[in-house]
Amino acid sequence: MENYQFEKKPRVLCLHGHAASANILKKELVLGWPQYLLDKLDLVFLDAPFLLQDKVDAHDIFYPPYYEWYQATKDYKEIYNFEECIQYIEANMEKYGPFDGVLGFSQGAIVAASMPGMQRDRVALTKVPKIKFVMLIAGSKFGGVAWGCPKLASNAFASPIECPSLHFIGEKDPHILNEEELAGCFMNPVVIHYPEGHKVPNLDAERTETVIEFINKVRKIKMPLQGNSKL
Repeated sequence: MENYQFEKKPRVLCLHGHAASANILKKELVLGWPQYLLDKLDLVFLDAPFLLQDKVDAHDIFYPPYYEWYQATKDYKEIYNFEECIQYIEANMEKYGPFDGVLGFSQGAIVAASMPGMQRDRVALTKVPKIKFVMLIAGSKFGGVAWGCPKLASNAFASPIECPSLHFIGEKDPHILNEEELAGCFMNPVVIHYPEGHKVPNLDAERTETVIEFINKVRKIKMPLQGNSKL
């Protein structure tokens, strides 16, 4: 009998958006995604390392505390504390893993998108197994049209990312061009367009089936036994 990495449900680290929390992202997914889809994944939700001090006025149904993965200038051209963010994520991946994939929304998707390239180049995440897929909701690219680039991620998108990727792009999202730019950085990306804005999408049956097909595809990827799966 052949050994496969995904004998169990894929374990996925979930990174919330800016001014949110692990609990908020969990609620957003429960509200928008069918339970039978969520049941196909072993989702682990992580609070970002930095408690947001600014007043947040956009969460009518969600409550504090709110967190952020890093800080940036108002024009988003300078990024601060990104290295500390990645060290924090890696430590939690060691503690709660091993993980098969990473899911991110908004700021969390920006971080998640940069992780396979940094791991490939061995500048970060060298203590944890190779990330086998990413699921990116309303993400953007460091160093793209709208964002500066932290030093640690300076080469993350220097060559096409081979890691399987699933991208959720909102048709009414004001950042749609950034999200399309990000998808273009991955080889053979799977893209789901949805009619909403910058939010976790409500998935209908057709879009849900696309997600399930992606999950089934990455589950079939032959991987070495866990003891040999680190970079």
